[in-house]
Amino acid sequence: MTEYKLSQAQQDMRTGYFWGAPGVAVSGLVWLVAGFVALLHSPSRAVLVLLVGGVLIHPAGIVLNKLLGRSGTHTAGNPLGVLAMEGTVWLIAGIAIAYAMQILRPEWFFPAMLLVIGGRYLTFQTVYGLRIYWLLGATLCATGLALMLTPTPAATSALAGAAIELGFAVVIFILAKRRQEN
Repeated sequence: MTEYKLSQAQQDMRTGYFWGAPGVAVSGLVWLVAGFVALLHSPSRAVLVLLVGGVLIHPAGIVLNKLLGRSGTHTAGNPLGVLAMEGTVWLIAGIAIAYAMQILRPEWFFPAMLLVIGGRYLTFQTVYGLRIYWLLGATLCATGLALMLTPTPAATSALAGAAIELGFAVVIFILAKRRQEN
């Protein structure tokens, strides 16, 4: 197993995954579709869209990485790959909690998911070595809390998640391009 310095491991993750921007963009698109489904159909269908779409975020992000000329993977032995996987376990547990909450309070599903996903993005600061992930995670968490405390339609909550993630995806793409890390 190759010994890594943290900065080398982060560089490898940034290079392979284009700073994580494709995954953030795909996630934002899933939130956008869920928001429109909530608007045009029902919140319960939107929940299913977010859950099913969520399963597709990583594979779609890899495809987008490859289309952008990145590998969509990291070097074998990079310990930050393990951290990313551990974050996925927390994400799945959080999804289960959010889904259970929506049985009692349907309007809380999307805000709870914003909290769960925001919490996961906080770990991406370590994975990629980019403080913008702290800002993204904090923004999603604060929005999730605010939406839980106010009577907000599901579509509004989902569209808020979409706007935040898509906005941050654009910023991360721009930062990565300016830095020109290959």
